[in-house]
Amino acid sequence: MNTSTLLVRQDALATTTLRHTEPAALADGQVRVRVDRFALTANNITYAAMGEMLEYWRFFPSGEAGWGIVPVWGFGTVTESLHPDVAVGERLYGYWPMATEAVLQPHKASSTGFSDGAAHRAGLHAVYNHYLRCDADPFYRPDTEDIQALLRPLFITSWLIDDFLADQNFYGAGTLLLSSASSKTAYGTAFQLAQRAGVQVVGLTSQANRAFCESLGCYHRVLAYEDLEQIAADTPCVYIDFAGSVALRQRIHQHCTQLAYSCAVGASHVGDLGGAGQLPGPRAVMFFAPAQVKKRTAEWGVQGLNERLVTAWQAFTTAVQAPPQPWIAVQQHNGPQATQALFHELLRGQGDPRLGHTASMQP
Repeated sequence: MNTSTLLVRQDALATTTLRHTEPAALADGQVRVRVDRFALTANNITYAAMGEMLEYWRFFPSGEAGWGIVPVWGFGTVTESLHPDVAVGERLYGYWPMATEAVLQPHKASSTGFSDGAAHRAGLHAVYNHYLRCDADPFYRPDTEDIQALLRPLFITSWLIDDFLADQNFYGAGTLLLSSASSKTAYGTAFQLAQRAGVQVVGLTSQANRAFCESLGCYHRVLAYEDLEQIAADTPCVYIDFAGSVALRQRIHQHCTQLAYSCAVGASHVGDLGGAGQLPGPRAVMFFAPAQVKKRTAEWGVQGLNERLVTAWQAFTTAVQAPPQPWIAVQQHNGPQATQALFHELLRGQGDPRLGHTASMQP
């Protein structure tokens, strides 16, 4: 069966094409993985928008100049193995191409997983190169794969943002402004921050998504973007930017005269990206989650970090799935054309924030 891959123009993300090719034969030490299901969220749009700057295009080279493959998080099954430590039939969680299959070169295999040792991934961050064996993964539950694919990578980023800011004592500020407050990474961050004493978590969102954000219960206050000026200008605050909107960042930097720190995380507003030039207040700093992982791993060890993450993850997913109104309802999209259509829908930035989308390129 042919391999199907979704290619995206690196300089024009709305231009996509489906490529169908004969699967390549495995080399010794490689494994073939059927990519079963993955999440597609604003996070993946950020990967594409920041693909050149943060090297996301390097993970799965398309082999065609100007075209990239957007990485996604999800689950796969080993269908062929020429590696002695990886068995056919193993279920894996990790970072995949938007394709029907991936060929990996397992390296540093252990009872819990392995890294992809492919030459083109050398030098890329270990967090993205590691694949977990589901039967040894404390996060894993077979009945919640969609929720894991949708929220796990985002929540880990959320947890790390909260951990980083708390580590810095919130730069002395008591108010935290989160843009794109309906996005999954933003509300995961808000869920963590709301557990901290002495800080007020303010969500900024569109008027259409305000009621949704308020219903989550993790924001102390939710404001529509046009109501930003209701925040007193002299409030000491930190801005956590999940939208990537230059216009919004300019408004916040100009309005908030006591802005202590400006943290850029995502790019859900792709049409409004770019340099913000010279702004009043602190320079916006891009948050890079793997750097905080590296710091905490050095301090706590891998097991210490994982134990904290699993405990927080379990609390978060319990809240997300709690009746009578779960925070997220999953919609599945099946096949190459449906996946391509979903990518375009997410790129437009419109949609119900209560919906989470998973996709499979399998025909």
